[in-house]
Amino acid sequence: MGEQHSVKFPQEVVDEYAALGVDLPAMFSAGHLGTRMGVQVIEASAERVVGTMPVEGNTQPYGLLHGGASAVLAETLGSVGSMLHGGINKIAVGVDLNCTHHRGVRSGLVTGVATPVHRGRSTATYEIVITDEQDKRVCTARLTCLLRDAEGLKG
Repeated sequence: MGEQHSVKFPQEVVDEYAALGVDLPAMFSAGHLGTRMGVQVIEASAERVVGTMPVEGNTQPYGLLHGGASAVLAETLGSVGSMLHGGINKIAVGVDLNCTHHRGVRSGLVTGVATPVHRGRSTATYEIVITDEQDKRVCTARLTCLLRDAEGLKG
């Protein structure tokens, strides 16, 4: 679970952050909750963020994927999309997360896809659909992030 994983960001976005001294792909590879849970961001742009998470290690006492684990995957993907929408001068801070759990999953990998519902100047809202390996919907989530000025991001 702790291995490095290369996220596919649009090159112009990587270059924009690199000019500020920020290694964008490294921001999603170690040291945070998503990494401990095995979340891997596979593809990332303001229009679509895709990530996976193993069910194993993220279950509740009945052996099903924990709803909180689905929430972590959803908030991670929606936050990445919001951050990329906001650009280098903004940071995305989650202010509302809603998750509806449709079915239980006991094993394998779940995949989340975040797409924008609203992308404004001060907020961004993403819908995140989480599916199992049979492409059955496990959870539908909606995340709204406040876009705040990124004072001090470089330093």
